[in-house]
Amino acid sequence: MTWQWLITKYLITATIVVVVSEVARRSDKLGALVAALPLVTILVLIWLHVENQPHEKIARHAWYTLWYVLPTLPMFLSFPLLLGRLGFWPTLLVSCAVTAICFGIFALLLRQFGINLWP
Repeated sequence: MTWQWLITKYLITATIVVVVSEVARRSDKLGALVAALPLVTILVLIWLHVENQPHEKIARHAWYTLWYVLPTLPMFLSFPLLLGRLGFWPTLLVSCAVTAICFGIFALLLRQFGINLWP
């Protein structure tokens, strides 16, 4: 991989993050809609494809992303409920802890069905 390609990837990815944050700053609903789109996953799938990764690897990435997204959903419930009570940083910390706990429980549950999420 060349430095030019790596810099291009970083610039495109960073630009998308900045655009999403600017949209969110101007409109709560539109910002949430854009943020809810799987932009990072789409970018990763594109980067893997452009870098000639095997289709099986790209498909596995999408498959595991599905399973990793589900335990993050409680964070989006706990964050708005706690923000007014705890403030931003404690709420963010608690929400991340909730996500980690949900992920652990979810991974143990899925293991019973033959799906191993532990890296």
